[in-house]
Amino acid sequence: MFKYLRENIRAYKARDPAARSSVEIFLLYPGIHAYIGHKLAHFLHRHRLLFLARYVSQVTRFFTGIEIHPGAKIGRRFVIDHGTGIVIGETTEIGDDVLLYQGVTLGGTGKDEGKRHPTLGNNVLVGAGAKILGPIFIGDNSRIASGAVVLEEIPPESTAVGVPARVVRIAGRKVDYAAELDQIGYVDPVEAELVALRCHLTALEKKVEEMLENKRKEDQFES
Repeated sequence: MFKYLRENIRAYKARDPAARSSVEIFLLYPGIHAYIGHKLAHFLHRHRLLFLARYVSQVTRFFTGIEIHPGAKIGRRFVIDHGTGIVIGETTEIGDDVLLYQGVTLGGTGKDEGKRHPTLGNNVLVGAGAKILGPIFIGDNSRIASGAVVLEEIPPESTAVGVPARVVRIAGRKVDYAAELDQIGYVDPVEAELVALRCHLTALEKKVEEMLENKRKEDQFES
């Protein structure tokens, strides 16, 4: 436990430029407190002490604003930045070196049984307010943009943006460690298609106007 906790604290220091010391992270970061609470709750859950497991998880949620079901499986060097409003469902599985921002939901759709929640691979970054729903897989080194709603599997080395989310590959560049996700510079493919459609309609309208104008001139000439 202490080994994994030290790893997590080092991961926070590496990823959060506001982190000044290990003591500050350990005492003041709700993400670390949620991680510790989940480790205890998950231990109780695995030993079928389900009421106690849920009690620990709810107390942790009360103090941190982060709700992690005791049944969720979380890998090493897990980092939660800010964390308020994060919800992680019972059958969620999270790999190593994953980073979540505030308001993230790893939830179910209400239509599945058994495995109901997402599986995140290694080195995945999920932006603020993103929702990943259902028993889908998010590939290694992928990024989920802020506000995205992901309902389908995301392949490795990809970025998903929009509602519903669509994949934009990181062309020719492998992500070695989940770097900062550009929260405002990405292009929503749905928006890009709407812009292209608007331009196409404008061109058609102009062409129709020209045809009508030519027809009007021909009618005037004949008369």
